[in-house]
Amino acid sequence: MTTTLQPLLRAALAAALVAAPASAARADAVTDWNVRAGRILVDAKAGTPPAIRTMAIVQTATYGAVNAITGRHPPLVWQPAPAPGASVDAAVAAAHRVALARLVPQQQAAVESAYQAALDAIPDGPAKAAGIATGERAAMAVLAQRADDGATGAEAYRPHAAPGAYVPTATPAVTHWPQRRPWMMASAAQFRPGPPPALTSATWARDLDEVRTLGSRNSSRRTAEQTEIARFWDFSLPPIYFGVVQSVAAMPGRDVTRNARLLAAVAQSMDDAMIAVFDAKYHYGFWRPATAIRNADLDGNDATQRDASWTSLIDAPMHPEYPSAHAILAGAVGTVLEAELAGAPAPVLATSSPTANGATRRWTRVADFVREVGDARVYEGIHYRTSTDVGTAMGRQVGALAAAKFVLLPH
Repeated sequence: MTTTLQPLLRAALAAALVAAPASAARADAVTDWNVRAGRILVDAKAGTPPAIRTMAIVQTATYGAVNAITGRHPPLVWQPAPAPGASVDAAVAAAHRVALARLVPQQQAAVESAYQAALDAIPDGPAKAAGIATGERAAMAVLAQRADDGATGAEAYRPHAAPGAYVPTATPAVTHWPQRRPWMMASAAQFRPGPPPALTSATWARDLDEVRTLGSRNSSRRTAEQTEIARFWDFSLPPIYFGVVQSVAAMPGRDVTRNARLLAAVAQSMDDAMIAVFDAKYHYGFWRPATAIRNADLDGNDATQRDASWTSLIDAPMHPEYPSAHAILAGAVGTVLEAELAGAPAPVLATSSPTANGATRRWTRVADFVREVGDARVYEGIHYRTSTDVGTAMGRQVGALAAAKFVLLPH
């Protein structure tokens, strides 16, 4: 899972956002600010898990502010007092300003610029002032609620090594994430899966052979399209997933409250998915393909083959392999979208990726998008098939919680 971006990739993302596909056209203040927030997080060089947490706080505050004004759904426990007649656009801008300024202070200038541009488009008057106050209160309430969620906990990772033995010195990512307080799950371990396949099993041999042949840097078995898919999903920051969500938010007949609710559901499910997957990753500590393939003579399985110089198509992230974090995100997002569509045909889903030079990919079914994300991690050479299947299943469990909390409310 990507944690930082080089300047070229950040520039490509900006271009992709400007040239967003028609299916993800921005329709209201909520969806417009969702794109702005994603751009701000990319420019902040945020790691994927912290960026996803930020989006969860931002979108939750936004939904609370909007719902306080429109009164469409029962008030949430942290929601501001009802504010009928207040400007929704002003409230959305203010909620973003307060939350983003607190969570990504290095982007203060960009946040203030976006905020002022949004306010300049809103006529002055009591509605504007009330909207600003409502948005600020919503953001401050959510920030207070999440202040002790464990995201700022101390890193306590201890490398496994005999005294005096060298181990690579890069620090694994967010080792404290399993100690975070979830939004919806009862605990980080609520959906912890069983262990990865035994190294002596036929499943392990199958998984290792697939990633060895399809995921190597110089694979002759991986097709051009599979390589394109792999490059596309090397990116993992929130905009690539919210691009898919925007395809649904842009459907005819939707309104700002419904879109605010959808984005909050997706954002909370993604953040809980990260908590769940890192709980499992650090619980099992399973090796990446590059390690396993170079040491296949030590796994006790005669059906596996060692390749002493094998490398993956993309560099593996700095955290354990099992389960796949990208797959759990796709499973969570896909489950929320399927609930939101309630059996109706999906629109054309589309999103763009800076790691694919700003290319756009499209799907006509939610399930096809979810499956492609899992496939990509095998093509990239950084995950096994079982890990992507398990990650997707975990994501669907998390997404079901979000659907029950948000989507099943009356429209």
